[in-house]
This record gives sequence, structure tokens and C-alpha cells, in this order.
Amino acid sequence: MKIERHAKIVELINRYEIETQEELADRLTAAGFRVTQATVSRDIRELKLTKISVDGRQRYAVMDAHSNALDEKYLRVLRDGFVSMDMAQNILVIRTVAGMAMAVAAAMDAMHWEQIAGCIAGDDTVMCAIRTADDTLLVMDKIRRILEK
Repeated sequence: MKIERHAKIVELINRYEIETQEELADRLTAAGFRVTQATVSRDIRELKLTKISVDGRQRYAVMDAHSNALDEKYLRVLRDGFVSMDMAQNILVIRTVAGMAMAVAAAMDAMHWEQIAGCIAGDDTVMCAIRTADDTLLVMDKIRRILEK
């Protein structure tokens, strides 16, 4: 249930400009999750959410401390080689264009995301060992945001 709730939280804060824990709790309740303020507070801490300023108002966002330091060439390799991704608990499987898996794995490793223990690659598939299943959802969200740019 926690994994699903964390995924829903990430989805909600990416979809709506959620400013308070109470607003997040209300949206989770509307989505069918029974939560308390303490649960929402703990989830925010575990997901390492931060507040950002948008048009003079504060809202929750998923942020990565290393995102500003990422080298554009690694992002380009990920964008150019990426085909799809799927998770199996704490394993993230990334499908790539044929022959691009090693480059994508090297790019993922070079990003130094704390959630990733390491990556191995074949010809068109990368397997990333992620520290927890919750972290897998966070990494997938980071990748989606990179691909949208």
C-alpha cells in the first residue's frame, strides 16, 4: 500500500499545485487512500519532497539535489537510447535502442543518483539495482521528467 501511495503522491504533486499537507491528504483521500496527517508528513519526508516557488506561491515538488550538476551529454544519451522501462520491485528494467544499453547504463551511473546501487547492460536492456521499491518509483519519475524535456 505504501508503494502505491507514494506513486500516487508523486502523480498528484506533478499534476496539481499542492501547497499544504492538508491539501495532499484530501487529494489522497479522494483517490481512495486512508491517510492521517502523520502519514502524509512521513511520506513527504521519505519521498524527499521540497517546496518550490511558482508564481509567488509555494508548492510541493520532487527534486534531486544533483539535477543541476547533470552533464547534458548523459541526458542526451538517455533520451536518444531510451525505448521503455518497467519495474520489478527494486529492479528497474530499461529497454533501449539496439546497441545503446551500455551507453545508457554508463549515463545512469554517471548521474550518481543515490537511489541507484548500480546498472548492468546487455545489447538493448539495462538492469538497474535500486535500493528500495519506493526508490524505483522515484527513479522512474526522474527519467520521465528527463524524457519530457
